[in-house]
Amino acid sequence: MRSVIFYSVARLAIFAVTVGVLALFGARGFLLLLLALLISGVVSYVLLSAQRDRMSAAVARGARAQREKFDKSVTREDA
Repeated sequence: MRSVIFYSVARLAIFAVTVGVLALFGARGFLLLLLALLISGVVSYVLLSAQRDRMSAAVARGARAQREKFDKSVTREDA
């Protein structure tokens, strides 16, 4: 769970910094948001690849654990 929160906070921070820099260069309104989304997406893809891998592994482990828990409860109910 911690890796999911860290990744999300890092993405938001990169977006906020991108918005700030673009605002300093004079971008406003919809153009500002569109450019910030595109640029921060590319930057996040490059800079946060290791964190993204850790986050996806954590999510997969959680989903697997939930599935096993569900399977056990179904088996217990059938018995």
